[in-house]
Amino acid sequence: MKVTLLERKQPATPLKLPLFSARVPAGFPSPADDYIEDWLDLNEYLVKHPAATIFARANGTSMVNAGILDKALLIVDRAITPQDGDIVIAVVNGEHTCKILDKKAKLLRSANLTHPPVPIHEDIDCQVIGVVVHVVNKLCTHS
Repeated sequence: MKVTLLERKQPATPLKLPLFSARVPAGFPSPADDYIEDWLDLNEYLVKHPAATIFARANGTSMVNAGILDKALLIVDRAITPQDGDIVIAVVNGEHTCKILDKKAKLLRSANLTHPPVPIHEDIDCQVIGVVVHVVNKLCTHS
């Protein structure tokens, strides 16, 4: 899956939205669950290390089984040390990609069996630049 890094802009001003205290069931809603527990700022919720966080746009289908759809917004934290099994953004031979880090097998794996893994060895220029910590997929196609 190729990724496009998004341009960094000025820090966003806080935008607090209501967070309801009740869980949202996939069944029928309860009218008694209209209580607002708190206010949620998505910047605070999604970005733990603001100076080390970048955003990227996914392109392709190699990570669909990890919940990353084509055109998903990826929130990438460069302050986190990548661990085996993390979904990472890496630069492979000058091209950004999103894959699962497999340190033991020395591979970058796709989350789609139709896409082969990328081997990591001394003949390939590969640098992991950050760990994907959140994914925002658009569900409504008409908005």
